[in-house]
Amino acid sequence: MERAVNTQALNGRAAFVTGASRGIGAAIAVALGAAGAKVALFAKTGEPHPKLPGTVYETAKAVEAAGGQALPIVGDLRDAEAVGEAVDTAAAAFGGLDICVNNASALDITGIGEMSLKKFDLIAGVNLRGTFATISAALPYLRGSDHAHLLTVSPPLNTDARWFEGGPYTATKYGMTIMTLGAAQTEPGIAANCLWPKTTIATAAVEFALGGQPMIDRSRKPEIVADAAVAILAKDPDAYTGNAVLVEDLLAAEGITDLSGYAVVPGQTDFQPDIYVD
Repeated sequence: MERAVNTQALNGRAAFVTGASRGIGAAIAVALGAAGAKVALFAKTGEPHPKLPGTVYETAKAVEAAGGQALPIVGDLRDAEAVGEAVDTAAAAFGGLDICVNNASALDITGIGEMSLKKFDLIAGVNLRGTFATISAALPYLRGSDHAHLLTVSPPLNTDARWFEGGPYTATKYGMTIMTLGAAQTEPGIAANCLWPKTTIATAAVEFALGGQPMIDRSRKPEIVADAAVAILAKDPDAYTGNAVLVEDLLAAEGITDLSGYAVVPGQTDFQPDIYVD
């Protein structure tokens, strides 16, 4: 790839990452570790899952192997008290907090009228309420940082009606974006941005909820999102805030346009577009 992102500004910074046991969250945590950051990892999976890869402790080892400092914390994002305690624990261990990454998400694109209230409560609890709880707990610490960043893995607000078919999930993902962009308006000195890939990413959620192995084969690796994330998080908070940007556009702006190394299947050119991307 043409040019690596300069992550010097992240060395020694303290970050809190949700959904960090696997997939995009784990990749972002490891990339932060490689940049020299101290990373608190918050996820529900502490013990190996029978169907899903990764635990928060495995990610912690990968962060440390990459050169960072890791603090694994097991907890449920739907438990606001547990979220608050986790953020407080991270800030106490690291002497403050500079970065909050809202990555954790529950995926279900069942339409309204078909989705059960129990499933809606799950996706709303994780995506909307969990993001709200995490941001609320992190803000008091971020206000004290001279390099404060909120980053949420959620899409630009695409109002094409076809994206409303999976209305309940869409409402929660757009809600994550709205809350983050709202913080950009109300929190001077804190960069608040959203990041979303143009293609599907090879994660357990995509494999089990969307399209199985054939879709994984047409996806890119989580590292593409991680590289875009650290590019944002390394920026001057005053100079880059209030954006909902696509991963590939962000990397192109950084001079990185050869994305072939991110393909799950080497040589793949027929990628599956992600939802909310025209």
